[in-house]
Amino acid sequence: MIRILFLGDVVGEPGRKALGKRLKGLRDELEADFIIVNGENAAGGRGIGGRQCIELLKAGATVVTTGDHVWDQKDLPAYIVTEPRLLRPCNYPEGTPGAGFVILDTPKGPVGVLNVRGLTFMNPPLDNPFTRAAEEVEKMRATTKVIFVDFHAETTSEKIALGRYLDGKVSAVVGTHTHVQTADERIFPGGTAFLCDAGMCGPVDSVLGRSVDSILRRFLTGMPTALPVAGGDVALCGVTVDVDPESGRALAVRRVNEVVSPS
Repeated sequence: MIRILFLGDVVGEPGRKALGKRLKGLRDELEADFIIVNGENAAGGRGIGGRQCIELLKAGATVVTTGDHVWDQKDLPAYIVTEPRLLRPCNYPEGTPGAGFVILDTPKGPVGVLNVRGLTFMNPPLDNPFTRAAEEVEKMRATTKVIFVDFHAETTSEKIALGRYLDGKVSAVVGTHTHVQTADERIFPGGTAFLCDAGMCGPVDSVLGRSVDSILRRFLTGMPTALPVAGGDVALCGVTVDVDPESGRALAVRRVNEVVSPS
């Protein structure tokens, strides 16, 4: 059995510092063999740069995934081609810098990670996530049956649909993007573990990781408002998935939700 730990969207410096403080201990306590972290909002709450990716890898992440804010930091296009452990969604057009999946060797066998971005309520428009994911999974299965999919998407319907579509072909489909952990973890009939959203690694007293006052000001006035990342305790949210390395089928799926003090 191989145990994969996946943690949702890291929000700014508070999320990065909490991971630096706690991730290796969490890995040991959960007996995780492989760690995936979504770094979508690691740089000031919007996007990720090379420095933030290095910080997450040093904290203990094996692979870092992204989403719709992948290009928000200007250094990222040049950096991503140098770091195969940092992924961008696979359904960007051909010729886009970086890769949508990676397969890494472990003592328990190769593990593949695939990053996909949804279409509903998301911009810019990308290639169809269902057909592109299926194409990439077929390539990956020539090397490994242990495949974890981070589906960065807005709607529960699109996430569930992709999970059902890939059931039996991948080990897990876990959603990111909404920053709110859902409670619908399950294993589909074909052996694919599923969770609509892993949640975030971000401040507890916030609105999706942002300052409460600033968000309220935006809703009350409708005016452009700075949205700083909040402070205080940080929730580390995600999921563990136990996988049979021979068949690639999920054996168990469990949510993770732990609060870390900044001090």
